[in-house]
Amino acid sequence: MISGKDIHKSYGSLEVLKGIDLEINQGEIVSVVGASGAGKTTLLQIIGTLDKPSSGSIFFDKQDVAALSEKRLASFRNKNIGFVFQFHHLLPEFTAIENLCIPAFIAGMSKKEAVTRAMELLNFLHLADRAEHKPSALSGGEQQRVAVARALMNHPTAILADEPSGNLDSANARELHKLFFTLRKEFNQTFVIVTHNQELADMSDRKLMMVDGRIL
Repeated sequence: MISGKDIHKSYGSLEVLKGIDLEINQGEIVSVVGASGAGKTTLLQIIGTLDKPSSGSIFFDKQDVAALSEKRLASFRNKNIGFVFQFHHLLPEFTAIENLCIPAFIAGMSKKEAVTRAMELLNFLHLADRAEHKPSALSGGEQQRVAVARALMNHPTAILADEPSGNLDSANARELHKLFFTLRKEFNQTFVIVTHNQELADMSDRKLMMVDGRIL
């Protein structure tokens, strides 16, 4: 479903990715592991179309997304890719349900449809009673589950997560990891997860070990 072909990425004279090939199947949970500076987050950003490779290609279902115009790429990203970050990046002035609805509104969904979809996800994640709470009134684990729900709003092809449990205590981290597998079971969701958490990495279907800009 996601395919990378000879991906290189340089920032000036610094070569961060040095020829990455990868294949990720629909419904697969893949962890990307390695030491800091190995290029994990750079690779995830390129897979997620937040950055473009210096050379090489990324395909989603055989579509070369790096070849899309900026406008078409933004639309593709909004509808096909969900992101979960270490620091949830919820907008503090909006409630949980409003944070969920924002990507749906960008995609052109009606308010009624967006609210219905948001409440379905909040119910599924046992957060319905927190729908009208702003992030400051939520626990760390609740904030991250709201971020996961937001990533799911537009029925994305894949969820990309960058150290999603890195800011959580061990109990909440374990619950978040279980949630990823529940979502895969319920929705056949695909996950690509950059993590230093060995427990999560070991639970995944596959681990991609990165060393010095390459996958071993």
